[in-house]
This record gives sequence, structure tokens and C-alpha cells, in this order.
Amino acid sequence: MLRNQHLFPAAVGLALALSATALMAGAGIAHSGPARCEVQTTTMSGMTTLEGVVHSDRSISGSYIFRVKSVGGSGSSNISQGGDFSATPGKPAKVGQVTLGGSGSIFEASLEVETPAGRLTCSKRTG
Repeated sequence: MLRNQHLFPAAVGLALALSATALMAGAGIAHSGPARCEVQTTTMSGMTTLEGVVHSDRSISGSYIFRVKSVGGSGSSNISQGGDFSATPGKPAKVGQVTLGGSGSIFEASLEVETPAGRLTCSKRTG
């Protein structure tokens, strides 16, 4: 019986940690060590811009893949960009940008970042 009393708080703590991670990913933000990635969106005059951004608490470099899919409106698209980046404290790296139009379209963007500290993945759905 005592074992179960110790397992319950640990299980609750794990569930809360996983929920927080899921919420950050749904918001387009993910963290790993000193780095975090984000998918930012802006809409102006019927056009939606999706941009991948890597923030870091220390100088860091790595590689990225930024993918954007759109469905609906006047058709669909599937775009992939990638390359190397460097970010420093206070100077985030902008690592991919796509501007798409289309009333009624749904956009799904994902950013995968590989650094010496590990891999980050963040995504965002809008539209």
C-alpha cells in the first residue's frame, strides 16, 4: 500500500509535465536546454506568413528543416526549406519563411531543429 502512495504523486507529476510539453508544442513553441524554437504567424491583406525562429540563451548553431502544408481555398501546397543557422542571446535566428494566400485555407507548419544540445520540434496549425 505504501508503494502506491509514492507512485501516485510521481504519476501526477509526469502527467503534468507531459501536458505542459503538449501545450507548448500546440502553441508553436518547444524548448530543449538553452534553445527553443517557435513558429510565428502573421496575417495581412489576406496573406499568411509563417516563420520559423530559434531562440537561445547562449551562442548556438545547428541545422533546421521548416515545412509548411496548406489545404483548402484555391488548392494545396507542400513547401520544405532547410539549412544551417546560428543564434545568440537576444538575436534569434529566423530559419525559414513562407507567405501564402487563400481564403479558407488551413496552414500546418513544423520546424525541426538539430543542435549539439539536442533536437527540437515545434509545430503550429492556423487558418
